[in-house]
Amino acid sequence: MTSTPHQPSAPLSVVLAGGGTAGHVSPLLAIAEAIKTKRPDAALLAVGTPSGLEARLVPAAGYELATIDRVPFPRRPSADLLRLPGRLAGAIKQSGRILDDAAADVLVGVGGYVCTPMYLAARQRRIPIVIHEANIRPGLANRVGARFSSHVAVAFKETRLKGARHVGMPMRRAVSGLDRRTAAAAAKESLGLRTDRPALIVTGGSSGALSINKSIAAALPALAEAGIQTLHITGTGKAVRDAEGGLLAAEGYRQVEYVDAMDTVYAAADVLLARAGAATVSEVAAVGVPAVFVPLPVGNGEQALNAASLVAAGGALLVDDKDLGPGWILSHVVPLLSDPGRLEDMARKSEALGIRNADQRMADLVLEAVSA
Repeated sequence: MTSTPHQPSAPLSVVLAGGGTAGHVSPLLAIAEAIKTKRPDAALLAVGTPSGLEARLVPAAGYELATIDRVPFPRRPSADLLRLPGRLAGAIKQSGRILDDAAADVLVGVGGYVCTPMYLAARQRRIPIVIHEANIRPGLANRVGARFSSHVAVAFKETRLKGARHVGMPMRRAVSGLDRRTAAAAAKESLGLRTDRPALIVTGGSSGALSINKSIAAALPALAEAGIQTLHITGTGKAVRDAEGGLLAAEGYRQVEYVDAMDTVYAAADVLLARAGAATVSEVAAVGVPAVFVPLPVGNGEQALNAASLVAAGGALLVDDKDLGPGWILSHVVPLLSDPGRLEDMARKSEALGIRNADQRMADLVLEAVSA
């Protein structure tokens, strides 16, 4: 399908596509908020799939969500590969109807299954495309979309996409505006932590991490002996239990399955131990949290790459998942938490690399694409 060039109209109509994981949905919502701040008249519509986290998070944030069928791209010969052309064509038609119904002036994509058909449908209609890539190794959808766009942005300067601008990672204002030093005491109290002891906060992400959970459980005696309190965010359904099947308990240790407000976690943590997802690395840098990153030991190694610059600058430590254990925690994490000067130095080095206004930069890029 081809048509005449799309002409912007008032009010501005912005369609934002992406989803599947919080790593896609969170920047999408941050960009939406920044656009709304700059253009209160803008009509915003998010597009995802019915099975992704966006199905819950987007409506909860107050935005309308349209969905299309999920079209995964098989990486090896299979029956699914034979069905791919038909599935993709169907998803492109669905995408086109969404863009037409919204009278879209611009499409903003952040990656994920939904973006490829949305990019292709927008190109057919000559609707401007704006792309944000969160990872150092770009995903397939954004590699495709970048071929059709002159408005491409990346979270990490090392990311290689043609013509990309380094803007940072769009994040919620509650995070980007956080002052850890003034918020620390209240944040610790709200999470059930003492204000007079160093706090290690551990999280494996929204789905949790069993290997991290086991390592922390084994290290609790050493942490307690050093006077370190630990808040362990285990992940939903991944509570850590003792030999009798009850919730694991120890001196200075508290576990919860989930914490909604990560800004509170960042403020309360003297050290954060976490996976190295792109959003986590970017948020840690923006607000200056000393961190220990344990990259996910599957995939293409992108999590280790995400953390590389921050680790090289001295703002974080990195340990392989297989090496994280009570011995490593005793020899690296305990001394770190016992050294306030080193923690302050790491916080400064982290903040020096952080970008707090990526959401505003993306909103400016969207408006630039419309006016162009």
